[in-house]
Amino acid sequence: MLRIAVQSKGRLYEETMELLKAAGIKLVAVKRTLLVPSRNFPVELLFLRDDDIPDSVASGTADIGIVGLNEVLEKKKDVKQIRPLGFSKCRLSLAIPKEADYKGVEWFNGKKIATSYPEILSDFLAKNNIKADIHVISGSVEIAPGIGLADGIFDIVSSGSTLISNNLREVEVVLPSEAVLIGGTNDLDDEKQAILNELLFRIEAVKEAENKKYVLMNVPREKLQAVLAILPGIKSPTVLPLADENWCSVHTVLEEKKLWTCINALKAVGATGILVLNIEEMVL
Repeated sequence: MLRIAVQSKGRLYEETMELLKAAGIKLVAVKRTLLVPSRNFPVELLFLRDDDIPDSVASGTADIGIVGLNEVLEKKKDVKQIRPLGFSKCRLSLAIPKEADYKGVEWFNGKKIATSYPEILSDFLAKNNIKADIHVISGSVEIAPGIGLADGIFDIVSSGSTLISNNLREVEVVLPSEAVLIGGTNDLDDEKQAILNELLFRIEAVKEAENKKYVLMNVPREKLQAVLAILPGIKSPTVLPLADENWCSVHTVLEEKKLWTCINALKAVGATGILVLNIEEMVL
Protein backbone atom coordinates (compact mmCIF):
# COMPACT_ATOMS: atom_id res chain seq x y z
CA MET A 1 0.00 0.00 0.00
CA LEU A 2 1.37 3.38 -1.06
CA ARG A 3 0.50 6.27 1.26
CA ILE A 4 -0.07 9.69 -0.32
CA ALA A 5 -0.18 12.85 1.81
CA VAL A 6 -2.66 15.37 0.39
CA GLN A 7 -4.10 18.68 1.50
CA SER A 8 -7.24 18.33 3.62
CA LYS A 9 -9.16 21.29 2.16
CA GLY A 10 -9.02 24.17 -0.28
CA ARG A 11 -8.50 24.46 -4.02
CA LEU A 12 -5.49 22.17 -4.09
CA TYR A 13 -7.52 19.48 -2.28
CA GLU A 14 -10.33 19.74 -4.82
CA GLU A 15 -8.02 19.57 -7.82
CA THR A 16 -6.07 16.67 -6.30
CA MET A 17 -9.31 14.73 -5.88
CA GLU A 18 -10.23 15.47 -9.49
CA LEU A 19 -6.87 14.18 -10.70
CA LEU A 20 -7.09 10.96 -8.69
CA LYS A 21 -10.65 10.38 -9.86
CA ALA A 22 -9.60 10.89 -13.48
CA ALA A 23 -6.79 8.37 -12.86
CA GLY A 24 -9.42 5.81 -11.89
CA ILE A 25 -8.77 5.86 -8.14
CA LYS A 26 -11.91 5.48 -6.03
CA LEU A 27 -11.88 6.19 -2.31
CA VAL A 28 -13.80 4.30 0.36
CA ALA A 29 -14.91 7.59 1.97
CA VAL A 30 -13.56 11.06 2.67
CA LYS A 31 -15.77 12.87 5.24
CA ARG A 32 -12.96 14.40 7.29
CA THR A 33 -11.28 11.04 7.99
CA LEU A 34 -7.52 11.35 8.47
CA LEU A 35 -6.55 8.19 6.55
CA VAL A 36 -8.67 6.96 3.64
CA PRO A 37 -7.89 3.87 1.51
CA SER A 38 -8.82 3.38 -2.13
CA ARG A 39 -11.22 0.55 -2.88
CA ASN A 40 -9.76 -0.27 -6.29
CA PHE A 41 -6.05 0.68 -6.19
CA PRO A 42 -3.36 -0.03 -3.55
CA VAL A 43 -3.04 3.52 -2.20
CA GLU A 44 -4.32 5.33 0.86
CA LEU A 45 -4.63 9.09 1.34
CA LEU A 46 -3.37 10.88 4.43
CA PHE A 47 -5.16 14.24 4.81
CA LEU A 48 -2.99 16.97 6.33
CA ARG A 49 -2.48 20.73 6.43
CA ASP A 50 -0.47 21.79 3.38
CA ASP A 51 2.52 22.93 5.45
CA ASP A 52 2.71 19.52 7.18
CA ILE A 53 2.98 17.54 3.93
CA PRO A 54 6.71 18.06 3.19
CA ASP A 55 7.64 16.93 6.72
CA SER A 56 5.36 13.87 6.54
CA VAL A 57 7.09 12.77 3.33
CA ALA A 58 10.59 13.55 4.60
CA SER A 59 9.98 11.58 7.79
CA GLY A 60 8.49 8.59 5.98
CA THR A 61 5.02 8.98 7.49
CA ALA A 62 3.81 9.24 3.90
CA ASP A 63 5.55 7.73 0.87
CA ILE A 64 4.71 10.58 -1.49
CA GLY A 65 2.77 13.84 -1.29
CA ILE A 66 0.89 16.32 -3.43
CA VAL A 67 1.52 19.90 -2.32
CA GLY A 68 2.30 23.37 -3.64
CA LEU A 69 5.88 24.01 -4.71
CA ASN A 70 5.84 27.08 -2.43
CA GLU A 71 5.43 24.83 0.63
CA VAL A 72 8.21 22.50 -0.52
CA LEU A 73 10.68 25.35 -0.90
CA GLU A 74 9.59 27.11 2.28
CA LYS A 75 9.88 24.07 4.55
CA LYS A 76 13.27 22.99 3.13
CA LYS A 77 12.68 19.36 4.10
CA ASP A 78 14.65 16.46 2.66
CA VAL A 79 12.30 15.61 -0.21
CA LYS A 80 12.57 15.35 -3.98
CA GLN A 81 10.21 16.63 -6.65
CA ILE A 82 8.89 13.75 -8.75
CA ARG A 83 6.78 15.70 -11.23
CA PRO A 84 4.86 18.98 -11.60
CA LEU A 85 1.10 18.48 -11.84
CA GLY A 86 0.01 21.64 -13.66
CA PHE A 87 -2.81 22.72 -11.35
CA SER A 88 -3.30 25.09 -8.41
CA LYS A 89 -1.04 27.56 -10.16
CA CYS A 90 -0.20 30.75 -8.30
CA ARG A 91 2.84 32.89 -7.50
CA LEU A 92 4.64 34.26 -4.48
CA SER A 93 4.96 37.99 -4.92
CA LEU A 94 5.94 41.18 -3.16
CA ALA A 95 3.19 43.80 -2.98
CA ILE A 96 3.09 47.34 -1.64
CA PRO A 97 0.47 50.07 -1.14
CA LYS A 98 -0.92 51.20 -4.49
CA GLU A 99 0.11 54.82 -4.02
CA ALA A 100 3.77 54.03 -3.13
CA ASP A 101 6.42 55.25 -5.57
CA TYR A 102 8.17 52.03 -6.62
CA LYS A 103 11.35 52.21 -8.72
CA GLY A 104 12.69 48.72 -8.14
CA VAL A 105 13.42 46.06 -5.54
CA GLU A 106 15.70 48.51 -3.68
CA TRP A 107 12.48 50.09 -2.38
CA PHE A 108 12.38 47.34 0.24
CA ASN A 109 15.69 48.34 1.84
CA GLY A 110 14.98 49.23 5.47
CA LYS A 111 11.29 48.36 5.10
CA LYS A 112 9.19 45.90 7.11
CA ILE A 113 7.65 43.04 5.10
CA ALA A 114 4.83 40.82 6.42
CA THR A 115 4.77 37.22 5.19
CA SER A 116 3.98 33.60 5.94
CA TYR A 117 6.98 32.53 3.83
CA PRO A 118 10.06 33.89 5.62
CA GLU A 119 12.53 31.34 4.19
CA ILE A 120 11.75 32.01 0.54
CA LEU A 121 11.65 35.75 1.19
CA SER A 122 14.98 35.69 3.07
CA ASP A 123 16.64 33.88 0.17
CA PHE A 124 15.26 36.41 -2.33
CA LEU A 125 16.34 39.43 -0.27
CA ALA A 126 19.83 38.02 0.27
CA LYS A 127 20.20 37.31 -3.45
CA ASN A 128 19.30 40.93 -4.22
CA ASN A 129 21.35 42.45 -1.36
CA ILE A 130 18.25 43.89 0.28
CA LYS A 131 18.18 44.41 4.05
CA ALA A 132 14.62 44.39 5.29
CA ASP A 133 12.79 43.44 8.48
CA ILE A 134 10.71 40.28 7.96
CA HIS A 135 7.58 40.15 10.11
CA VAL A 136 6.18 36.59 10.17
CA ILE A 137 2.41 36.26 10.47
CA SER A 138 -0.01 33.50 9.49
CA GLY A 139 -3.16 34.32 7.57
CA SER A 140 -4.55 37.67 6.37
CA VAL A 141 -1.09 38.93 5.41
CA GLU A 142 -2.64 41.41 3.00
CA ILE A 143 -4.11 43.58 5.78
CA ALA A 144 -0.69 44.27 7.37
CA PRO A 145 0.14 47.52 5.48
CA GLY A 146 -3.34 48.91 6.04
CA ILE A 147 -3.08 48.61 9.83
CA GLY A 148 0.51 49.89 9.98
CA LEU A 149 2.04 46.49 10.74
CA ALA A 150 4.28 46.45 7.65
CA ASP A 151 5.32 48.51 4.63
CA GLY A 152 4.71 45.69 2.18
CA ILE A 153 3.81 42.02 2.00
CA PHE A 154 5.13 38.81 0.49
CA ASP A 155 2.30 36.39 -0.17
CA ILE A 156 0.56 34.03 -2.56
CA VAL A 157 -1.21 35.72 -5.48
CA SER A 158 -3.68 33.99 -7.79
CA SER A 159 -6.06 36.41 -9.47
CA GLY A 160 -4.81 39.50 -7.63
CA SER A 161 -8.29 40.49 -6.47
CA THR A 162 -7.32 40.26 -2.77
CA LEU A 163 -4.49 42.73 -3.34
CA ILE A 164 -6.79 45.16 -5.13
CA SER A 165 -9.40 44.98 -2.36
CA ASN A 166 -6.67 45.88 0.16
CA ASN A 167 -5.31 48.78 -1.92
CA LEU A 168 -2.11 46.91 -2.79
CA ARG A 169 -0.28 46.27 -6.04
CA GLU A 170 2.03 43.46 -7.04
CA VAL A 171 5.55 44.70 -7.82
CA GLU A 172 7.83 41.63 -7.88
CA VAL A 173 7.03 37.99 -8.76
CA VAL A 174 9.51 35.93 -6.75
CA LEU A 175 8.31 32.38 -7.34
CA PRO A 176 5.79 30.84 -9.77
CA SER A 177 4.20 27.88 -8.01
CA GLU A 178 1.92 24.92 -8.77
CA ALA A 179 1.05 21.54 -7.28
CA VAL A 180 3.90 19.04 -7.39
CA LEU A 181 4.26 15.37 -6.56
CA ILE A 182 7.04 14.86 -4.03
CA GLY A 183 8.78 11.83 -2.57
CA GLY A 184 11.35 11.06 0.10
CA THR A 185 15.03 10.76 -0.68
CA ASN A 186 15.14 7.10 0.35
CA ASP A 187 14.21 4.48 -2.26
CA LEU A 188 10.81 2.81 -1.97
CA ASP A 189 10.64 -0.96 -1.72
CA ASP A 190 9.86 -2.84 -4.95
CA GLU A 191 6.14 -3.18 -4.23
CA LYS A 192 5.61 0.51 -3.49
CA GLN A 193 7.78 1.56 -6.42
CA ALA A 194 5.65 -0.56 -8.76
CA ILE A 195 2.49 1.11 -7.41
CA LEU A 196 4.05 4.56 -7.84
CA ASN A 197 5.07 3.71 -11.42
CA GLU A 198 1.51 2.70 -12.25
CA LEU A 199 0.17 5.87 -10.61
CA LEU A 200 2.59 8.01 -12.62
CA PHE A 201 1.55 6.20 -15.80
CA ARG A 202 -2.10 7.01 -15.10
CA ILE A 203 -1.36 10.63 -14.20
CA GLU A 204 0.64 11.03 -17.41
CA ALA A 205 -2.30 9.69 -19.43
CA VAL A 206 -4.69 12.11 -17.74
CA LYS A 207 -2.37 15.09 -18.23
CA GLU A 208 -1.78 14.18 -21.89
CA ALA A 209 -5.51 14.29 -22.51
CA GLU A 210 -5.99 17.73 -20.97
CA ASN A 211 -7.04 20.47 -23.38
CA LYS A 212 -7.29 18.03 -26.26
CA LYS A 213 -10.32 16.93 -28.30
CA TYR A 214 -10.99 13.88 -30.44
CA VAL A 215 -12.39 15.03 -33.79
CA LEU A 216 -14.18 12.94 -36.44
CA MET A 217 -15.43 14.14 -39.81
CA ASN A 218 -16.65 12.97 -43.19
CA VAL A 219 -14.57 14.08 -46.16
CA PRO A 220 -15.01 13.74 -49.94
CA ARG A 221 -12.04 11.70 -51.20
CA GLU A 222 -11.20 14.40 -53.70
CA LYS A 223 -10.75 16.82 -50.76
CA LEU A 224 -8.79 14.42 -48.53
CA GLN A 225 -5.34 15.88 -49.12
CA ALA A 226 -6.61 19.41 -48.49
CA VAL A 227 -8.09 18.24 -45.16
CA LEU A 228 -4.93 16.38 -44.12
CA ALA A 229 -2.85 19.46 -44.83
CA ILE A 230 -4.88 21.39 -42.24
CA LEU A 231 -4.73 18.84 -39.43
CA PRO A 232 -1.86 19.09 -36.92
CA GLY A 233 -2.67 15.68 -35.41
CA ILE A 234 -0.63 13.85 -32.75
CA LYS A 235 1.13 11.79 -35.41
CA SER A 236 -0.97 11.10 -38.49
CA PRO A 237 -4.77 11.31 -38.77
CA THR A 238 -6.69 8.04 -39.21
CA VAL A 239 -8.49 7.70 -42.55
CA LEU A 240 -11.28 5.11 -42.84
CA PRO A 241 -13.38 4.16 -45.89
CA LEU A 242 -17.15 4.74 -45.85
CA ALA A 243 -19.94 2.82 -47.61
CA ASP A 244 -19.88 5.44 -50.32
CA GLU A 245 -16.45 4.97 -51.93
CA ASN A 246 -16.34 8.67 -52.81
CA TRP A 247 -16.23 9.56 -49.11
CA CYS A 248 -14.01 8.70 -46.13
CA SER A 249 -13.96 9.33 -42.39
CA VAL A 250 -11.02 11.18 -40.83
CA HIS A 251 -10.20 10.92 -37.11
CA THR A 252 -7.63 13.02 -35.27
CA VAL A 253 -6.74 14.71 -31.97
CA LEU A 254 -6.59 18.51 -31.77
CA GLU A 255 -5.50 20.93 -29.08
CA GLU A 256 -8.53 22.79 -27.77
CA LYS A 257 -6.97 26.21 -28.40
CA LYS A 258 -6.68 25.38 -32.13
CA LEU A 259 -10.06 23.67 -32.41
CA TRP A 260 -12.30 26.36 -33.86
CA THR A 261 -9.68 27.70 -36.23
CA CYS A 262 -9.20 24.19 -37.61
CA ILE A 263 -12.93 23.46 -37.83
CA ASN A 264 -13.58 26.60 -39.86
CA ALA A 265 -10.72 25.70 -42.21
CA LEU A 266 -11.97 22.10 -42.52
CA LYS A 267 -15.49 23.21 -43.39
CA ALA A 268 -14.09 25.56 -46.00
CA VAL A 269 -12.41 22.70 -47.88
CA GLY A 270 -15.41 20.34 -47.74
CA ALA A 271 -15.38 18.41 -44.44
CA THR A 272 -18.88 17.72 -43.06
CA GLY A 273 -20.46 15.98 -40.07
CA ILE A 274 -17.65 17.17 -37.79
CA LEU A 275 -17.98 15.57 -34.35
CA VAL A 276 -15.92 16.75 -31.35
CA LEU A 277 -15.47 14.45 -28.31
CA ASN A 278 -13.82 14.87 -24.93
CA ILE A 279 -10.78 12.73 -24.10
CA GLU A 280 -10.43 11.37 -20.56
CA GLU A 281 -7.04 9.66 -20.86
CA MET A 282 -4.50 9.36 -23.64
CA VAL A 283 -1.56 6.94 -23.76
CA LEU A 284 1.17 7.86 -26.23
